[in-house]
Amino acid sequence: MSLSRRGFLKLSAAMASAGAMGAATGCQQGNGNGDGTASGKRVVVIGGGFGGATAAKYVKMFDDTIDVTMIDGKASHTTCPFSNLVIGGLKDIDEITHDFKALEKRGVNVVKGWVTGVDAEAQSVTLEDGRSFEYDRLVVSPGIDFNYDAIEGYTEEVANTSMPHAWQAGEQTLLLRRQLEEMEDGGTFILGAPPNPFRCPPGPYERAALVANYFKEHKPNSKILILDPKTGFSKEGLFREGWTANYGNMIEWIGGDFGGGVEKVDPDTMTVVAGGTEYKGDVINVIPPQKAGKIAQVAGLADDSGWCPVNQQTYESTIHERIHVVGDACIGSPMPKSGFSANSQAKNCAASIVAMFHNESAPIPSWVNTCYSLVAPDYGISVAAVYELKDGKTTSVEGAGGVSPLGGENAEAEAGYAHDWYASITKDIWGS
Repeated sequence: MSLSRRGFLKLSAAMASAGAMGAATGCQQGNGNGDGTASGKRVVVIGGGFGGATAAKYVKMFDDTIDVTMIDGKASHTTCPFSNLVIGGLKDIDEITHDFKALEKRGVNVVKGWVTGVDAEAQSVTLEDGRSFEYDRLVVSPGIDFNYDAIEGYTEEVANTSMPHAWQAGEQTLLLRRQLEEMEDGGTFILGAPPNPFRCPPGPYERAALVANYFKEHKPNSKILILDPKTGFSKEGLFREGWTANYGNMIEWIGGDFGGGVEKVDPDTMTVVAGGTEYKGDVINVIPPQKAGKIAQVAGLADDSGWCPVNQQTYESTIHERIHVVGDACIGSPMPKSGFSANSQAKNCAASIVAMFHNESAPIPSWVNTCYSLVAPDYGISVAAVYELKDGKTTSVEGAGGVSPLGGENAEAEAGYAHDWYASITKDIWGS
């Protein structure tokens, strides 16, 4: 039987999900309570994004006797995947915003509030308003935070007012969109890319492409300059080919070999310094170095790298017992920090938690990740990989996955696949 690339990706995703579900369902035959259930066990999840919402949903799916509480500071989640389409004027932000009503219908207790403290010994979390929740197992999926100090002159206030990073979808996404709309034709858009590791490795380069698509239609004399501390980037050959095919020489990339990383910004003069050279822009999008989300830092879950080390079979923290970290905040290399990775990790984490409650061994996980990028509305590219656990470490399965072929022969179809992927994974997480 032959299998298309699209069919392979769908089958891989289904197998990863079904494998986790099967492992967890098998746990129902034994438990720590003597009654065939994990009744009375409490799981608290911090974060309602790709990792947190998936973990909450799947723990409840695997054993609905478990008390699951998911805490998020907002009443809905706006996804970073597809936020570049909002910046490029191809989608409204409401189209990438998902509420938690379906999770509540599944029996998840959804709590709106900001978590300010985690007591690993008392097994409790505290909210800003004073409420507290006790847990038997805690899942932390806080996403990312930023190392503003790494760039002279760049602060959270600057990001919120004049030079947005827009790397957490929401108000800054809309701010950057407005700035592009207000920019005069013939202006320069500067994008300062971050160093590794960071959320969504192909994201900055997709953003440049979709801004170029907007410029091509509305401000054709404008220019895009990417200042990058790295000497290469994800899907570089595919992006460069797509940029040239769709936008000619509108996009210029200056990499680390030529001092590309942004070192200093001045919002008053709208300038940045990279490699000792000053560049002036009309719209400047600086994406700073990143680390695990704030609550992971507060809870002492991160090591000196700024990210959270975990047992890669169960995603239990190697620093604090009974706390699991999934998604961008954890150290899950070679899996990239992506929405699909967070979703895949959270399913395996949920299966492990349920197994532990039933006094069963945690299942042996497998994972899949696919990152689609839109170079233009009808021009897509992708990279896919399958992962397995070997000697306690996540490793890529040799010969599985791959990248789109050069030449653009599948580009139109892959643009459609990107939209299908987004619809599918968001329904899996936040849908009914």
